Amino acid sequence: MTSLFTEAAAAVATPQVRSTSPLRSLLAGLVLAVALLSVVAVAAPTAHADAVDRSNFLGALTSRGITFASGQAAILAGHEVCDELDQGRQASDVANDVMTQTNLDGYHAGFFVGVSIAAFCPRHSQ
Repeated sequence: MTSLFTEAAAAVATPQVRSTSPLRSLLAGLVLAVALLSVVAVAAPTAHADAVDRSNFLGALTSRGITFASGQAAILAGHEVCDELDQGRQASDVANDVMTQTNLDGYHAGFFVGVSIAAFCPRHSQ
């Protein structure tokens, strides 16, 4: 994973709750599935879809207390999720990378990946 998440890690403001359980990958995958289901309505198919997607994406992050140094930094990190998925990585692996490279816990990392997919690369939603 590139350094977008690492660079944004200092700007991410959510409670740091790390799981030391060996089931962390399973938990992240489960959280990702729940997050995907909960944000299906994020991507709106309109003529202004890109602007709506960005607005909904940023609003969804804010609603969960996930903040970045700027909206643009959050959007770039969201697109990085899609780039990783386009390269064949599993969403749960990407969520684990987000957890490792930021102070996001499993729930918030999974939510971030799910919202990124819904907003920027719905082709990866299952």
